[in-house]
Amino acid sequence: MITLHHLNKSRSHRILWLLEELGVTYDVKHYARDATTNLAPPELTALHPLGKSPMIEMDGRLITESGAIVEMLCTTHAPHMIPKAGTDAYVQHLELMHFAEGSAMTPILLNLYVGRLGDAGAPLHPRIQEQLDAHYGYMNDMLRNGGHYVLDDLSAVDIMLSFPAEIALMQGRGDDFPRLKAFVERIHARPAYQKALERGAA
Repeated sequence: MITLHHLNKSRSHRILWLLEELGVTYDVKHYARDATTNLAPPELTALHPLGKSPMIEMDGRLITESGAIVEMLCTTHAPHMIPKAGTDAYVQHLELMHFAEGSAMTPILLNLYVGRLGDAGAPLHPRIQEQLDAHYGYMNDMLRNGGHYVLDDLSAVDIMLSFPAEIALMQGRGDDFPRLKAFVERIHARPAYQKALERGAA
Protein backbone atom coordinates (compact mmCIF):
# COMPACT_ATOMS: atom_id res chain seq x y z
CA MET A 1 0.00 0.00 0.00
CA ILE A 2 1.14 3.51 -0.87
CA THR A 3 -0.02 6.38 1.32
CA LEU A 4 0.06 9.94 0.04
CA HIS A 5 0.11 12.79 2.55
CA HIS A 6 -1.82 15.34 0.51
CA LEU A 7 -2.05 19.08 1.27
CA ASN A 8 -4.83 20.98 -0.47
CA LYS A 9 -3.77 23.59 -3.07
CA SER A 10 -0.26 22.24 -3.30
CA ARG A 11 2.21 20.48 -5.54
CA SER A 12 1.07 17.15 -4.17
CA HIS A 13 -1.82 17.18 -6.67
CA ARG A 14 0.54 16.02 -9.39
CA ILE A 15 1.42 12.98 -7.25
CA LEU A 16 -2.28 12.20 -6.95
CA TRP A 17 -2.53 12.48 -10.72
CA LEU A 18 0.47 10.18 -11.23
CA LEU A 19 -0.96 7.57 -8.86
CA GLU A 20 -4.18 7.58 -10.85
CA GLU A 21 -2.26 7.23 -14.11
CA LEU A 22 -0.38 4.27 -12.65
CA GLY A 23 -3.57 2.55 -11.55
CA VAL A 24 -2.03 1.41 -8.28
CA THR A 25 -3.82 0.99 -4.97
CA TYR A 26 -3.13 3.89 -2.63
CA ASP A 27 -4.52 5.74 0.34
CA VAL A 28 -4.76 9.50 0.83
CA LYS A 29 -4.38 11.36 4.10
CA HIS A 30 -5.77 14.87 3.68
CA TYR A 31 -4.33 18.00 5.27
CA ALA A 32 -5.78 21.51 5.01
CA ARG A 33 -3.94 24.81 4.93
CA ASP A 34 -4.55 27.29 7.73
CA ALA A 35 -7.36 29.59 6.61
CA THR A 36 -5.53 32.69 7.90
CA THR A 37 -1.86 32.03 7.15
CA ASN A 38 -2.31 29.64 4.19
CA LEU A 39 0.46 27.54 5.73
CA ALA A 40 0.52 23.76 6.12
CA PRO A 41 -0.79 22.40 9.44
CA PRO A 42 1.54 21.20 12.22
CA GLU A 43 0.47 17.59 11.59
CA LEU A 44 2.80 17.54 8.58
CA THR A 45 5.73 18.79 10.66
CA ALA A 46 5.11 15.88 13.00
CA LEU A 47 5.87 13.58 10.06
CA HIS A 48 8.90 15.43 8.70
CA PRO A 49 10.89 18.41 10.05
CA LEU A 50 10.12 20.55 6.97
CA GLY A 51 6.38 19.88 7.24
CA LYS A 52 5.80 19.99 3.48
CA SER A 53 3.63 18.04 1.08
CA PRO A 54 3.80 15.85 -0.92
CA MET A 55 5.13 12.97 1.10
CA ILE A 56 4.45 9.32 0.45
CA GLU A 57 4.90 6.21 2.51
CA MET A 58 6.03 3.29 0.37
CA ASP A 59 7.64 0.01 1.37
CA GLY A 60 7.85 1.19 4.97
CA ARG A 61 9.73 4.37 4.10
CA LEU A 62 8.68 8.02 4.11
CA ILE A 63 9.75 9.72 0.87
CA THR A 64 9.73 13.49 0.39
CA GLU A 65 10.43 15.88 -2.52
CA SER A 66 8.22 15.76 -5.61
CA GLY A 67 10.98 14.80 -8.02
CA ALA A 68 12.16 11.91 -5.86
CA ILE A 69 8.59 10.68 -5.40
CA VAL A 70 7.84 10.79 -9.13
CA GLU A 71 11.13 9.05 -9.93
CA MET A 72 10.50 6.31 -7.36
CA LEU A 73 6.90 5.69 -8.43
CA CYS A 74 7.76 5.57 -12.13
CA THR A 75 10.83 3.37 -11.60
CA THR A 76 8.75 0.92 -9.57
CA HIS A 77 5.42 0.96 -11.38
CA ALA A 78 5.92 2.56 -14.81
CA PRO A 79 9.50 2.28 -16.10
CA HIS A 80 8.20 3.16 -19.57
CA MET A 81 7.68 6.72 -18.29
CA ILE A 82 11.45 7.17 -17.90
CA PRO A 83 13.76 7.06 -20.95
CA LYS A 84 16.38 4.34 -21.17
CA ALA A 85 19.54 5.19 -19.23
CA GLY A 86 22.45 6.25 -21.38
CA THR A 87 20.32 7.85 -24.09
CA ASP A 88 20.06 11.54 -24.96
CA ALA A 89 16.43 11.40 -23.89
CA TYR A 90 17.48 10.21 -20.44
CA VAL A 91 19.90 13.13 -20.05
CA GLN A 92 17.09 15.49 -21.01
CA HIS A 93 14.84 13.68 -18.54
CA LEU A 94 17.32 14.37 -15.74
CA GLU A 95 17.71 18.01 -16.74
CA LEU A 96 13.97 18.70 -16.86
CA MET A 97 13.18 16.73 -13.70
CA HIS A 98 15.57 19.00 -11.81
CA PHE A 99 14.52 22.10 -13.77
CA ALA A 100 10.91 21.70 -12.60
CA GLU A 101 11.76 22.48 -8.97
CA GLY A 102 15.31 23.83 -9.13
CA SER A 103 14.74 26.52 -11.77
CA ALA A 104 11.10 26.92 -12.82
CA MET A 105 9.70 27.35 -9.32
CA THR A 106 12.21 30.02 -8.26
CA PRO A 107 10.70 33.00 -10.14
CA ILE A 108 7.20 31.67 -9.49
CA LEU A 109 7.78 31.74 -5.73
CA LEU A 110 9.60 35.07 -5.89
CA ASN A 111 6.66 36.54 -7.75
CA LEU A 112 4.31 35.24 -5.06
CA TYR A 113 6.29 36.48 -2.07
CA VAL A 114 7.47 39.79 -3.52
CA GLY A 115 3.90 40.50 -4.60
CA ARG A 116 2.96 40.59 -0.92
CA LEU A 117 5.39 43.46 -0.29
CA GLY A 118 3.33 46.00 -2.21
CA ASP A 119 5.27 49.07 -3.34
CA ALA A 120 8.37 47.88 -1.48
CA GLY A 121 8.71 45.00 -3.93
CA ALA A 122 8.26 47.11 -7.07
CA PRO A 123 11.99 47.33 -7.96
CA LEU A 124 12.18 43.53 -8.16
CA HIS A 125 9.20 42.97 -10.45
CA PRO A 126 10.92 43.65 -13.81
CA ARG A 127 13.65 41.09 -13.09
CA ILE A 128 11.14 38.53 -11.82
CA GLN A 129 8.97 39.06 -14.90
CA GLU A 130 12.01 38.62 -17.12
CA GLN A 131 12.76 35.31 -15.47
CA LEU A 132 9.15 34.13 -15.68
CA ASP A 133 9.16 34.92 -19.41
CA ALA A 134 12.43 33.03 -19.89
CA HIS A 135 11.33 29.94 -17.97
CA TYR A 136 7.84 29.76 -19.48
CA GLY A 137 9.34 30.31 -22.92
CA TYR A 138 11.77 27.46 -22.38
CA MET A 139 8.99 25.16 -21.22
CA ASN A 140 6.89 26.17 -24.22
CA ASP A 141 9.72 25.51 -26.70
CA MET A 142 10.83 22.20 -25.15
CA LEU A 143 7.49 20.53 -25.83
CA ARG A 144 7.69 17.91 -28.56
CA ASN A 145 5.38 18.02 -31.60
CA GLY A 146 3.25 15.33 -29.97
CA GLY A 147 2.59 17.58 -27.00
CA HIS A 148 4.81 15.88 -24.40
CA TYR A 149 8.27 16.39 -22.96
CA VAL A 150 11.10 13.91 -23.55
CA LEU A 151 8.95 11.02 -24.85
CA ASP A 152 6.10 10.72 -27.36
CA ASP A 153 3.73 9.71 -24.57
CA LEU A 154 3.21 10.71 -20.95
CA SER A 155 6.46 10.69 -18.97
CA ALA A 156 7.75 11.53 -15.51
CA VAL A 157 8.82 14.94 -16.80
CA ASP A 158 5.26 15.73 -17.92
CA ILE A 159 4.10 15.06 -14.37
CA MET A 160 6.75 17.33 -12.88
CA LEU A 161 6.31 20.21 -15.32
CA SER A 162 2.52 20.14 -15.06
CA PHE A 163 2.56 22.32 -11.94
CA PRO A 164 4.63 25.27 -13.23
CA ALA A 165 2.73 25.04 -16.53
CA GLU A 166 -0.56 25.36 -14.66
CA ILE A 167 0.82 28.36 -12.77
CA ALA A 168 1.66 30.02 -16.09
CA LEU A 169 -1.95 29.70 -17.18
CA MET A 170 -3.23 30.87 -13.79
CA GLN A 171 -1.12 33.99 -14.34
CA GLY A 172 -2.91 34.58 -17.63
CA ARG A 173 0.06 33.68 -19.84
CA GLY A 174 -1.69 31.11 -22.03
CA ASP A 175 -1.85 33.34 -25.11
CA ASP A 176 1.85 34.16 -24.74
CA PHE A 177 2.81 30.48 -24.66
CA PRO A 178 0.24 28.57 -26.76
CA ARG A 179 2.07 25.23 -26.73
CA LEU A 180 2.18 25.37 -22.95
CA LYS A 181 -1.52 26.20 -22.87
CA ALA A 182 -2.31 23.21 -25.08
CA PHE A 183 -0.17 20.98 -22.84
CA VAL A 184 -2.19 21.96 -19.76
CA GLU A 185 -5.49 21.54 -21.59
CA ARG A 186 -4.51 18.00 -22.64
CA ILE A 187 -3.49 17.17 -19.08
CA HIS A 188 -6.78 18.42 -17.66
CA ALA A 189 -8.74 16.34 -20.15
CA ARG A 190 -7.12 13.07 -19.05
CA PRO A 191 -9.49 10.80 -17.07
CA ALA A 192 -6.77 10.12 -14.48
CA TYR A 193 -6.36 13.87 -13.88
CA GLN A 194 -10.09 14.27 -13.35
CA LYS A 195 -10.12 11.29 -10.97
CA ALA A 196 -7.24 12.87 -9.02
CA LEU A 197 -9.30 16.04 -8.57
CA GLU A 198 -12.04 13.92 -7.02
CA ARG A 199 -9.64 12.10 -4.70
CA GLY A 200 -8.00 15.36 -3.69
CA ALA A 201 -11.29 16.96 -2.75
CA ALA A 202 -12.55 14.00 -0.73
